[in-house]
Amino acid sequence: MRALFIVCFLVSGLVQAQQKEVRLYDGPAPGSEKWNWEEKKNNKNAIKLMTVFNVVNPTLTVFPADPAVANGTSVIICPGGGFHFLAIDNEGNDAAKWLAQKGITAFVLKYRTAHINTDDPFADMMAGINGPRKDEWDAENKATIPLTIADGRAAIAYVRKHAANYGIAPDRIGILGFSAGGTVTASSAFNYTPDNRPAFVAPVYAYMPASLQSAVATDAPPMFLVCASDDQLNLAPHTVELYSKWLAAKKPVELHMYAKGGHGFGMNRQNLPSDQWIERFADWLTQQGFMNQVKK
Repeated sequence: MRALFIVCFLVSGLVQAQQKEVRLYDGPAPGSEKWNWEEKKNNKNAIKLMTVFNVVNPTLTVFPADPAVANGTSVIICPGGGFHFLAIDNEGNDAAKWLAQKGITAFVLKYRTAHINTDDPFADMMAGINGPRKDEWDAENKATIPLTIADGRAAIAYVRKHAANYGIAPDRIGILGFSAGGTVTASSAFNYTPDNRPAFVAPVYAYMPASLQSAVATDAPPMFLVCASDDQLNLAPHTVELYSKWLAAKKPVELHMYAKGGHGFGMNRQNLPSDQWIERFADWLTQQGFMNQVKK
């Protein structure tokens, strides 16, 4: 009985550690001080996707690295959701758990999202992409995207400032993001400062039009790119453009363009080669030197 209690206590402690959530800003997020709606979370949609929406106060949820293999590297994970919600498990928590088991401390970023007046953000997205809400949806995204990008930069700076608290190396903080979260991720590779420069970036089927890009800096971080040629949102060209830009600048870059996979596969298993993208990401991190333990 005592042994069972100890096991349960340790498991409970691990879960609590994984669920630690910290505010990104000390006060109201800059640029949205008047936002006052309530954040919500549910999977009440056609595909049972767990979503977080109406995010007002950005946070980071910490998934500590497995102590047995901790290597000092960390990654901020940015879920996607069309800037209107966050696919918090498939493109957030599930990836964080996988990476933590590999020795990487993961931080899932809940960045600000546009306000919606429904409890089904997935249906709202369908109405916004090519439906009756398209013009309104596009206007909401235009106003929200700069805030999401700012949250990504602030997240890198926050983790760097508190690196010692998490037992991580301040020069090994990367960022990974999906779709709209890929916008946050790819944007961090441009126009950064010493405080918010990422050590590596990994945009996955990212929305990253030329209007959001600029010149590649001389110290641009290495980039790992993933997408599927049959992406329903036609984001494969965005990925190819980023790859070509890094290649032309002679910066480290790796591209995985899968023939099939669609959009939004994240950590889902579809019995396709794209299921293995995160293993290829780990291979790339190893090749780049981010999986070896930091010498103390």
